[in-house]
Amino acid sequence: MFDQITLPSGLRVVGERLTHVHSCTVGVWVKVGSINESAAENGLSHFIEHMVFKGTKTRNARQISEEMDMVGGQLNAFTSKECTCYYAKVMDNNLPLAVDILSDLALRPVFDQTELSKERGVVLEEIAMVEDTPDDLVHELLAEAQFDGSLSRPILGPKEQISAYSREDIISFWQKHYHAENMVVSIAGNYDWQQFLELIGQYFKDFPNPSAGENEKKPQQFAFRKLSKVKDTEQLHICMGFPGVPAGCDKVYAISIFNNILGGGMSSRLFQRIREELGMAYSIYTYTSGYNSIGSFNLYVGTTPENGETVIREVQEQLRRWKDDPMTEKEFLSAKAQLRSGYVMGLESSSGRMQSIGRSMLLRNELKSPEEILEKIDAVTPEMVLDIAEKILCNEPCAAVVGKNADQILYLIGGEALG
Repeated sequence: MFDQITLPSGLRVVGERLTHVHSCTVGVWVKVGSINESAAENGLSHFIEHMVFKGTKTRNARQISEEMDMVGGQLNAFTSKECTCYYAKVMDNNLPLAVDILSDLALRPVFDQTELSKERGVVLEEIAMVEDTPDDLVHELLAEAQFDGSLSRPILGPKEQISAYSREDIISFWQKHYHAENMVVSIAGNYDWQQFLELIGQYFKDFPNPSAGENEKKPQQFAFRKLSKVKDTEQLHICMGFPGVPAGCDKVYAISIFNNILGGGMSSRLFQRIREELGMAYSIYTYTSGYNSIGSFNLYVGTTPENGETVIREVQEQLRRWKDDPMTEKEFLSAKAQLRSGYVMGLESSSGRMQSIGRSMLLRNELKSPEEILEKIDAVTPEMVLDIAEKILCNEPCAAVVGKNADQILYLIGGEALG
């Protein structure tokens, strides 16, 4: 059972009690990420996530860290394409401190100019680290190849813009997005709901920015570009992408089973063929990405430049093979069991539950119980998996390649549907 309420301010608060634990994980979710940014604002969501930890109206950066460390808690944050989340995991008796600090970060940052200059350097180092990590870089390049619009842009933003953003730019963006109707507070663990609401009332009573309703986003479009970046690397990094399904759609369970069969685990077809039989890759996998209005089905493989051509042809052959040699009953049942058990094991973590209910409420304004999710997984039939696989593979793939001979390998990824 979930606890939930929408406060008069518009702030949504959700919770899930886990009586077998002695801790709580609390998250403050803001509906802002790179998808909400214009080209001129790219990277500001992530920059703000960094800056709020550098000082608030009641705490400096050192105090924020020390107060959480003093109780043995964990404090962190992340920015994604669609949201920003600040979260803390503490022993249940330290819940008031967690709510206090999280409210400080979300509602009372000062964006000090001196700290801004220092943290700009940290973000630029993070961007440089991605550039120096080709298996991260290829996924950034894939997003650029895959989408038209804001989804194609990196979460970290371009270094030229990060170098140029002023304090006024950051405050203006923060004021536009950090308001009550654009936020959710979620909690999972051992807590008393009424006491938690009293804490929310105490620390989240004064929102500095007026609510502005839903932030308008332009519709996202799937693109079919092919992009390469030549770098002097030991490995060749290859990604292919196909249209998938949006997050929250019931078809996510069928596409997840297809993912497990094709490349989602050690027994998957691509792993067995490319790594185990041919020994031509250490890492090869498929994965799904879902957003509110659009989704993708993606493939990654890292191999040597010398084996690039062979690996591409073998991958393409496995994708074509699906049409004539679709899944067996054994593959279907195994993939379904993997999906079910993975979901159930994720329920055992208060952090995982907090993230699940917080993200769902923020982005889709709904909560699904574990029983509902398991029923939907159990309801998937082989026919549903075959149908979604056909819809995915009937498309021409987009592609991204990073490595020494990236241009030549990109040319081998044909412009026709593979399924």
